[in-house]
Amino acid sequence: MDIQYLLMLQELRNATGGIFDEFFNALSKFAVDVLPFLPFVIFWGVDKKWGYFFLTTHWTGELLNGVIKLTVCAYRPWIRSDLIEPAGDSKVAATGYSFPSGHTRTATTIYGDVFVWQKDRRKWLAVCCAVLILLTGFSRNFLGVHTPQDVLVAFIESVFVIYVVSRVSKRVEGNEKVLDILTVVGVVAVIAALAYIQLKHYPLDYTSDGTLLVDPQKMMNDCFKACGSFLGLMVGSYVDRHYIQYEIPFGARNLPVLVCVGAAITMAWKDLFAPATIVLAFGGHWGNFIARFLMLIFAMVVWPLVIRKECKLN
Repeated sequence: MDIQYLLMLQELRNATGGIFDEFFNALSKFAVDVLPFLPFVIFWGVDKKWGYFFLTTHWTGELLNGVIKLTVCAYRPWIRSDLIEPAGDSKVAATGYSFPSGHTRTATTIYGDVFVWQKDRRKWLAVCCAVLILLTGFSRNFLGVHTPQDVLVAFIESVFVIYVVSRVSKRVEGNEKVLDILTVVGVVAVIAALAYIQLKHYPLDYTSDGTLLVDPQKMMNDCFKACGSFLGLMVGSYVDRHYIQYEIPFGARNLPVLVCVGAAITMAWKDLFAPATIVLAFGGHWGNFIARFLMLIFAMVVWPLVIRKECKLN
């Protein structure tokens, strides 16, 4: 039934001449290319407490999603059926296994965080985020890169992460001893995840000409990124709590510029410099792991120090 549903949407795309393809493709790309930098912006210049909440839910969700993907090892719709033809270049960003949807997970987590944050302050913004969650999830089906169950489980997974992080945050707020214990647990979780994804069995299916249908080694890259990011979050939060204790310098004239520059640097690192340096030198697995770890350390340790120093000069 899931393939039939995707074929129905594919017929709709063809019948409308693909006029909605670019809209839904842009919506999907925005979810993974731009949204993940919103937690940094909030952490640096809007609300540090909520910034931590955004960072924790997003990178926890990414790690959990990566482990689930590599556990289930569900093939993409176009691999399961030759009749499925994804729209445009949507296959380019469809990395890793299919279940659950990474784009939906990212959109649901971050838009969902905004919803929780703003539902009592700016209801219009909360409503917009709810609509964007639904549209992004649907876009993955409409473009032919995910099945309905991929999207639904990603949504449930994200809501679960937001709920758990919210409850835990309220219980441990201000308790440095418990926070340090959770940091150690997080580091152990990263080590366990790395061991698990490298030692577990993966399906090895071949085409009629002997070509490997899906290479498990390539499928691991996204999870290595998630592990590096989550480890960076654990280390960065520990350093901030015990040594930096960053406070947003509200009222500083150059704070908005510094926040924008920081976001630009992290984007450039993720998309340009890291692939051309660290990933090239260490390979797809450990290169991505190191690159994402450094990105989080920059965001949580280096750039807060820069902001604090530069804003003192005003």
